[in-house]
Amino acid sequence: MKKKPIFILLALVAFSCSKTTEPISQAPPEVKVTPVVSQEVKLEKDFVAQIYGKMDIPIRARTEGFLEGIHFQEGRMVRKGDLLYTVDPDPLKENVNTAMSQLAEAKVSLTQAENDLARYEPLAEINAISKKDLDAAVSRKKSAEAMVEAAQSRVNFQNIQLGYTSIKSPISGLIGKTNAKVGEFVGRDPNPVILNTVSIIDSVRVEFFLSENDYLDLFRDYQEHHNKEQRAQALRLILADGSVFNHEGYVDFVNRQIDTNTGTILIQATFPNPESLIRPGQFARVRAAISTVPDGILVPQRAVNEFQGRFFVFLVGEGNKLTQREVKLTGPYRDYFLIESGVSPGDKIVLEGLQKVAEGLVIQPVEVKFESQFQD
Repeated sequence: MKKKPIFILLALVAFSCSKTTEPISQAPPEVKVTPVVSQEVKLEKDFVAQIYGKMDIPIRARTEGFLEGIHFQEGRMVRKGDLLYTVDPDPLKENVNTAMSQLAEAKVSLTQAENDLARYEPLAEINAISKKDLDAAVSRKKSAEAMVEAAQSRVNFQNIQLGYTSIKSPISGLIGKTNAKVGEFVGRDPNPVILNTVSIIDSVRVEFFLSENDYLDLFRDYQEHHNKEQRAQALRLILADGSVFNHEGYVDFVNRQIDTNTGTILIQATFPNPESLIRPGQFARVRAAISTVPDGILVPQRAVNEFQGRFFVFLVGEGNKLTQREVKLTGPYRDYFLIESGVSPGDKIVLEGLQKVAEGLVIQPVEVKFESQFQD
């Protein structure tokens, strides 16, 4: 009778072990996929560039002296003819007074010579004086006239020098920070000679350098359109924050020679700047189209795996089963890769979570459109 509980316990254990646990089926994981697209691709290249005003006119001190006045607000627009600076005019006023005195003396000498000649001419007609005396009187008059002209030139010169003490704007534009303050001696090195700069910025000049190969590609297009009296291809300006300037520019100058030290050539383009957003001195990048692929196949760069120099994507196949497919790249294009072979337009590839998928995995595809971070 004591063995019965043990028998019952063993029977229960055997009965429980005889039951089999059925496996729990898991749903395929959701994975974001995107279609391979085909479109015209303009292969572009960026070049480091520096920006200048349409005109950048230095304001120079053309005469020496102490700076007496500054008559503008820095960083504001000025009009052509506006008074910008005044230099102490007193030394130059004295020079003008001295020149005026010399002119007065020359005029007195001329009057005396004219009077002498007026007396000698009647006497010469009646042979009361010799021809030699008459000739001498004529020479003195001409000499006095020359002295008056020379003295008048000195007066004009000194007035011009005096005018340099009032420095006016040669153009209408934006003026910068002054390089000299009131009381400084200006007009002689090492003291300030260039006091400021006025720039026209309703459009800007952008200068950049091309290698010889890039120059040949870009300039052939420029020359072709220029000869046909058409505008060459547009250039885009990429600002320091990565944004694309909302106005296009065009090449308007190519330097005459290649720099033998760097193997590059200077290119200048002009961009409209109606909002005055761009300022001289900024650095930016010029984006130019080097060539065009009519039906380029594009794949987002983040959808591509690289292993030992080979590139792969995960292709969604029949039954939503993933296949690892090798692709050949032509090169990068913005945040895409331009594909030479391996996939076709319309194929769906895994966009995100490449580390979580594998060959043969069945997924639940969630189709999304890839949004490029680059602006057109």
